[in-house]
Amino acid sequence: MKFSIFILLFSVFISAFSQVLLKKSALRSYGSFWQEYLNVYVLSAYAIYFLAVFLDLLALKKVPVSFVPVAEASSYIFVLIFGKIFFKEQFSKRKIIAMIMILSGILIFVI
Repeated sequence: MKFSIFILLFSVFISAFSQVLLKKSALRSYGSFWQEYLNVYVLSAYAIYFLAVFLDLLALKKVPVSFVPVAEASSYIFVLIFGKIFFKEQFSKRKIIAMIMILSGILIFVI
């Protein structure tokens, strides 16, 4: 079961990273519709997201279904951290409080 939880959390992590790739694509200008939606960033993001869904299915064999939304809540934290690292986005007090609340909710559920 511990390995399945790791798989689930890894799935959430890579799914959050796919959001970074989609944002990188969105920030660029493209010459055509096809270049905009079929570029390396978009295709990589969707491939990673597909892998994340596959890993979710593997994890669901052992992890209670009630745990999945709780684990997926951590994606908000990953996305905020990735935003800071890759796009120099700032943490506001509101975002920090929200991260603390999300982490608190996850801890309450797990304990």
